[in-house]
Amino acid sequence: MSEPAPLPDSEAPRRAYSDAPAPPSAEEWALASTYPLKNSKRYRYNWGVQVRSLMGRAYEGPDQGMVRFRVVIAPDGSLAELETLWSTSAMAEALARQAIRQMPPLPPTPTGEPLVFERTITFGPNDAEMPPIYKYDCEPDPPRFRNPYVWDGHSAQGPAIQPSAQPLDPQAYAECLKQLPPDSIEAESTNDQRQLERWKSHRLNVP
Repeated sequence: MSEPAPLPDSEAPRRAYSDAPAPPSAEEWALASTYPLKNSKRYRYNWGVQVRSLMGRAYEGPDQGMVRFRVVIAPDGSLAELETLWSTSAMAEALARQAIRQMPPLPPTPTGEPLVFERTITFGPNDAEMPPIYKYDCEPDPPRFRNPYVWDGHSAQGPAIQPSAQPLDPQAYAECLKQLPPDSIEAESTNDQRQLERWKSHRLNVP
C-alpha cells in the first residue's frame, strides 16, 4: 500500500498552512546528547523537531491531525522501536513514519542507556513546536498522588499519608544547576501562555 503524499503547493487551494520548522543544528544535537536531565529532555525535544521538519508543509484540511508514538532509541542513537499509540490522521502518521525512516544518524543518548519516551507529532497549520523550559529540571519530581480514601484491604484503615518529594543534596543540586541551559524568550513566552490556558477561569473576569 502506497503512502499518501502532501498536496503539491501548485495544486493546493488557498487555505491556511504552516511550513515545517528548521531541523536542529549539529550544535543543538551536540548539546542535546550531553543533557541527561528529565529523561534526556533536550534530546527528546530535538527528535520531535527533526521528525516534524522532515514532514514538510501542513495544510488546513482533512489530512491534518496528530499521531503519538512510543519510541525507543538505542544507546548509539539508532531507532530500536517505534509503536503508534494513537493517531487522528492517516496522512500525519504516514508522513511521520516516512520522516523517521529518513532521519540522519543521531548522536548517542546522553545516559549511554536506551532512551524510552512517548511523543506526539502534530501536523497542522496552527500548531508550532515550541521549545521547552529547562530552569525547573533540577527540581525533584512530585510524588505520585495516592487516593487517601482507597483501602488495600489489610492495613489499618485511615486516610493515606501522601508521600513528599525528597529534596536533593545541596551539593548535588548545585552541580545540577550548572547543567541547565538558558531558556529562550520564546520558551518563556510559550510557558506563560500554557499556564494561562491551563489555569484561567471565566470567574476571574480577567479580560
